[in-house]
Amino acid sequence: MATRKIKFDRFPNGSQKAVVFSFDDGREHDRRLVEMMNRYGLKGTFHLNSGFFGRDGYIQAEEVRALFEGHEVSAHTVTHPFLEQSPSDQVAEEILTDRAALEALVGYPVRGMSYPFGTYNDKVVEMLPALGIENARTVQSHGGFHMPADPLRWHPTCHHKTMVEKAEEFLALQSRHSRMELLFIWGHSYEFANDDNWELVDRVGELLGGRENLWHTAMSELIAYQNAVSALRFSVDRSLVHNPSATDVWIGVDGESAMVPAGKTIKL
Repeated sequence: MATRKIKFDRFPNGSQKAVVFSFDDGREHDRRLVEMMNRYGLKGTFHLNSGFFGRDGYIQAEEVRALFEGHEVSAHTVTHPFLEQSPSDQVAEEILTDRAALEALVGYPVRGMSYPFGTYNDKVVEMLPALGIENARTVQSHGGFHMPADPLRWHPTCHHKTMVEKAEEFLALQSRHSRMELLFIWGHSYEFANDDNWELVDRVGELLGGRENLWHTAMSELIAYQNAVSALRFSVDRSLVHNPSATDVWIGVDGESAMVPAGKTIKL
């Protein structure tokens, strides 16, 4: 029986490389950062502490929706505690209250977060699905370009201080075998101000912006896409595939890109 060779190695439009930016805390410098990212067509996930809105040095609640339009707003807890040092009910309150406050501002479900201080333990991680969290970023940079094995312990590629060098490495990357490759950058907007190195945003924007072979996406969008690919249903000979999700997905079929429309069954 002849069968098609299928690989889950494609992002939207058949691209094999994706870029995600992830910034914490909701400081006033996010305004400049977002303006610069928008200029280059970069997309970010911004993790906000709803309890800090309006404080000195932080953004206002009423500007959140417009400021981050086209990006993703994500949770970072209400008051930025060490979650692994907190009682379970406090962990739940910090995350659920933050989600509710942010959702009221942006008008969509908030399904991701980053760990305050980058710290967590197994108990905290195990609680997250019941709190509606599907992905959570750490600060443990691994330097690689692989997709997350565990979205609730999602380690980034690098901090933004080294993002230019990593972007150059990413663009030059030629894998021996086709696969999904991810450049995942994290940091804080206030660090650009403290270090007086805003030019890093321009440099990485010039490298990554406007490239049709790159998928610029946000954390929750990437995980939703990954889940949609995993949910595909194939016939025994893999000549038929059904996509039960609401997301169009791309796959490799005998080395070529094929799009499987949302909710459709197609012949490969």
